[in-house]
Amino acid sequence: MAEQAWTLWFTQLNRQDVARVGGKNASLGEMIGNLRGDGIRVPDGFATTAAAYRQFLAANQLGDPIRVHLEAYGKGQSTLAQTGAAIRRLIRHGQWPAELANAICVAYRELCARCGNEIAVAVRSSATAEDLPEASFAGQQETFLNVCGETELLDACRRCYASLFTDRAISYRQNQNFDHLQVALSIGVQKMVRSDLAGAGVMFSIDTETGFPGVVTIDAAWGLGENVVQGAVSPDNYTVFKPLLDQQHLTPILHKTLGSKEQKMIYARRAGHSTRNVPTAAHERNRFVLDDAEIVQLARWATVIERHYGTPMDMEWAKDGASGELFIVQARPETVQSRREAGVLKTFTLAEQGELLLTGLAIGEAIAAGPVQIIESASEIDRFRDGSILVTGMTDPDWVPIMKRAAGIITDHGGRTSHAAIVSRELGVAAVVGTGHGTTALENGQEVTLSCAEGDEGKIYAGRLDFTEAEVNLADLPQLRTRIMMNIASPAAAFRWWRLPCKGIGLARMEFIINSMIKAHPMALVDYDRLEDQKARQQIRELTRHYSDKCEYFIDQLAQGIATIAASQYPEPVIVRMSDFKTNEYADLIGGRQFEFTEENPMLGFRGASRYYNERYRRGFALECAALKRVRESIGLTNVIVMIPFCRTLDEADKVLAVMAENGLKRGEHGLEVYVMVEIPSNVILAEQFAARFDGFSIGSNDLTQLTLGVDRDSTILKTLFDERDPAVMGLISQAISSARKIGTKIGICGQAPSDYPDFAAFLVEEGIDSISLNPDSVIGVIRRLHEVETGLARGSGS
Repeated sequence: MAEQAWTLWFTQLNRQDVARVGGKNASLGEMIGNLRGDGIRVPDGFATTAAAYRQFLAANQLGDPIRVHLEAYGKGQSTLAQTGAAIRRLIRHGQWPAELANAICVAYRELCARCGNEIAVAVRSSATAEDLPEASFAGQQETFLNVCGETELLDACRRCYASLFTDRAISYRQNQNFDHLQVALSIGVQKMVRSDLAGAGVMFSIDTETGFPGVVTIDAAWGLGENVVQGAVSPDNYTVFKPLLDQQHLTPILHKTLGSKEQKMIYARRAGHSTRNVPTAAHERNRFVLDDAEIVQLARWATVIERHYGTPMDMEWAKDGASGELFIVQARPETVQSRREAGVLKTFTLAEQGELLLTGLAIGEAIAAGPVQIIESASEIDRFRDGSILVTGMTDPDWVPIMKRAAGIITDHGGRTSHAAIVSRELGVAAVVGTGHGTTALENGQEVTLSCAEGDEGKIYAGRLDFTEAEVNLADLPQLRTRIMMNIASPAAAFRWWRLPCKGIGLARMEFIINSMIKAHPMALVDYDRLEDQKARQQIRELTRHYSDKCEYFIDQLAQGIATIAASQYPEPVIVRMSDFKTNEYADLIGGRQFEFTEENPMLGFRGASRYYNERYRRGFALECAALKRVRESIGLTNVIVMIPFCRTLDEADKVLAVMAENGLKRGEHGLEVYVMVEIPSNVILAEQFAARFDGFSIGSNDLTQLTLGVDRDSTILKTLFDERDPAVMGLISQAISSARKIGTKIGICGQAPSDYPDFAAFLVEEGIDSISLNPDSVIGVIRRLHEVETGLARGSGS
């Protein structure tokens, strides 16, 4: 047989050659042949063919012995481990047929000649069924790095052949009903990129957790990329927004997380080892592997590769420390999120009744069951057992790691806008908040069922009750005239809801980002040198240790949080409310007590707009403005609309707009729109005058109810009086909508009421509101109800 059958150069291959050289090598050839013109660099190399693998087995008469071992395993006569070890031993002891060894060595010499000297190569396995969308064999065979010389190369190739029968590969093929002997192995021999002198990693052209298609995610670590692939280190992570990558003047990096990068893999030249791991230096652990320009370059390459293949892609990249150049060393279709059905959500129904133990406010619409675990403080969260029902007094951002792992959450305190409610809602974890005495009424280990599927009252039943789950096809949802938007607080949860049929975000809460991501009081960063609290000084030093400027820490972290939320709905509008902490809430931030004062009623005190132009907070507000300016003008998310909360007077509105303009956020420049919350009766009474200063209104029904009825919304004893559906409140809302329509100003609502009460949402539609912003868990039900309302209105008008 001619040598041509044993080896093929990558330049001779394309994606139609999977049967000959496997998906990995076919893809390398496809990129070299088609994407070099787009600037994508792929290291040169060649592949052995499937025919070469079969020739190796035939020359060593291995087909029958392999079949015997596999049949014994199939009959239960040997274990998986015994079978794999026996077959690998057979292959490793095989001898190279002279013509096959010669073909590989001739190709290697040619590759060395092209590069000017004897080079180190990466030797990678590529199964002939690997990396097809229907069958992900990735990572089941071996890779050998820093292989140098013909003897080492032939040994590495033989070990690649043996790795077709690793235990995990045998098990996977069994589960997928692949015939073991019909799958062959090709070997890719590729010039090494000197990432041992720089870094390497993995990149996806889709969010791997949620399937959100608008981002590229990149993992990076120092040294050779195997540590990232194997999960041996905690890498840096970068998230880049794809739709803006074609605009060269922008840097659309949404988020960067510094990994610990505990070790790095480098070259080694000792017996039996071509690579070794060494600890990373402190300066390496404390800085990012890639700079912003390199992150953006890789992301642009990812979009080019994805566009060429027509599917989300899983790629490996490497940076050459000698030349400073970036390379793509592998690319294959992503096989998890891209195969999920995008238009499906789940609904839950309780199938039996049980003894009712507790009630509270239902968060979400799910049902969960499990053993109770009472955790009284964040210092005890290490005791939490996955899959338990978390029962506690209340939560804060320190609790989020175990909230993610809980089957359900029950709290004594808190309302629908509490931390527990917001986080559990966005994580998709069923929760019942404000039960009053869950921590005393329930016992550790007690089996309970938590139901949020029976209306706005959440119920906890004794025992594990049966319930059903049903899938909702979003494609079947009706189209509405009224714009449906979402309320989002947590950047970490923003991508989770991208499939919902919403047109933008009506409320992104800046204070949640500050509380969960930044943690420090803005003025404690601005005036760090004046900060007297030594513990707070130490905490801030730790938080900002990777920043030369403490104010930059605030701006950067806030910009990343806002950008992530804004990207999830781009190009639809995303309304970001400037910070609306009360003084007591600000005081709880790190270093905050020195910069706040005690108020008898913080709800009516120094909050919202009044802070922005006041010297006590003006420089803190400047940081908020700088973050928004970065999101809109550097990252490029011009769909962000700024919203001013709790603006009491027209004079106050003018002062706030003036301070924003001083800080680079001038209404009308670069398309900037500024909205104002309608949550104070003065906003309704003077709607026309406020409309002259702002581009839109957003009704805040919680505060408007509080101030109309004179009811403290946090008062337990008065909670029966707090009702957004009170005629006085509804009258003011009706007046606000009417005024806005009269003067042609956009008006929506972002308060809690439409999510809780479908009849209230129907009232808003009847009044002619432009948009309704809902909590994500209530979107489906409200859409269905509003379709009935809109249909009825259309019939009534004869249209």
